[in-house]
Amino acid sequence: MAEFNINTFSMEDVLAFIPQKVGAVIVVDAKEDRIRTLSKKGIFQDFIRDDWTYLNLIENLWYHFSNSSETIAENYHVFLETSGKFTGNYSRRISLMVGETAHQAQMMVYPLAEDFYLFLLDELDISVCRDEDLTNKKVDAIQNIYLFSMYIDIVRDTTSSISVTEISDEVVNQQLKYSEWRNMIINMIDKEYQQQFLTETDPETLKKKYAPGQTFSFDCLMMNLEGKYIWVKLIFSRSETTNADDYRFVFMVQNIHEESLELRQNLKQYEKMASLDPLTSIYNHGRIETELNNAVVERSKNSRNASIMMLDIDFFKKVNDTYGHSVGDITLKHFAECILDGLKDKNAVLGRWGGEEFTAVCYETSLDDAKELAEALRTKVEAEPFDKIGHITCSIGITEITANDNFDRAFERMDHALYEAKSAGRNCVKVG
Repeated sequence: MAEFNINTFSMEDVLAFIPQKVGAVIVVDAKEDRIRTLSKKGIFQDFIRDDWTYLNLIENLWYHFSNSSETIAENYHVFLETSGKFTGNYSRRISLMVGETAHQAQMMVYPLAEDFYLFLLDELDISVCRDEDLTNKKVDAIQNIYLFSMYIDIVRDTTSSISVTEISDEVVNQQLKYSEWRNMIINMIDKEYQQQFLTETDPETLKKKYAPGQTFSFDCLMMNLEGKYIWVKLIFSRSETTNADDYRFVFMVQNIHEESLELRQNLKQYEKMASLDPLTSIYNHGRIETELNNAVVERSKNSRNASIMMLDIDFFKKVNDTYGHSVGDITLKHFAECILDGLKDKNAVLGRWGGEEFTAVCYETSLDDAKELAEALRTKVEAEPFDKIGHITCSIGITEITANDNFDRAFERMDHALYEAKSAGRNCVKVG
């Protein structure tokens, strides 16, 4: 057209305009998984391939990370087919990677008949996109903590307004029932949390447990779009309406991975601090008592051997009285390090029972092996030079845990054996 005139502009002019101005025109047969490109120009000449199926087209149009050519984990491709079904006209802004360059495009989809669609694709002016991006950054800090969100109608078994932040700021097309979504997304939930997910998201559970306006959540490991399991918070909020039979929910997936890892690391540190004796840095009384209990319970469940021993530094009061408590503390620390070194190749744990008494739990250790180990520890301590005080000795009582033992019986035998060792002149090993 040499000159535009609104009065003479016709449908023929429209038909001539489309291939000249629209970036790509594609017809689709979704049932047969086929596409036919009627025209393409500009970036779409390099982007759209002639051998693509319809699923290939859907995957390349929006099953990649925003402003990136990096594809989404294969597990999430299960949603491809439901992404490619349209019940009405659909418009969406999409990000395309052509070579190393990101382009913004507008996509229009027109259903022609059941499973037949017309796609119109056009590149957007970069200056317009830049202005929109600057505006969107004002809310990005809030939006990006949510990886996924959608609207659910339990009664109608529908989903709508699906948004996947890492793919696009736009709402994603999905012709998907809520029941179908649950059956598909369960495979992205870590196996340890799958049953909890199915229970908490069950339609009947949602109806019975939550009143209008009520929000609930739970944390779990879930596969992200990169195929990695991360910590997320799954959030359900029931819409607050005046109709008691209205069961609509907003569902969101919040990324809490970094915070969860930091929290778990801090909890482990605090657990470690709560389990260790502050002076010797080995297990404290509470933790080694737990280990003793666990060894008794474990022995009753299987046939593996386990033995326990108590070690007492001989005449330790004399060390404190002669050299002072600071030297006594150094001696206790040195003694613990010496015993730990003697146990380093064994399946054993060591704790400070109190004062100068120490307890070791030796897993997979028979009574004969425990006697041999205890004697090796006794001679190691006897030969070890200690700062300020020279040499010390220790007395050791041991016993083997039996299948019919409880904590009190096993401990009493060990304690009595230690008493016998001290009564026999100290610096020896006795069996209880």
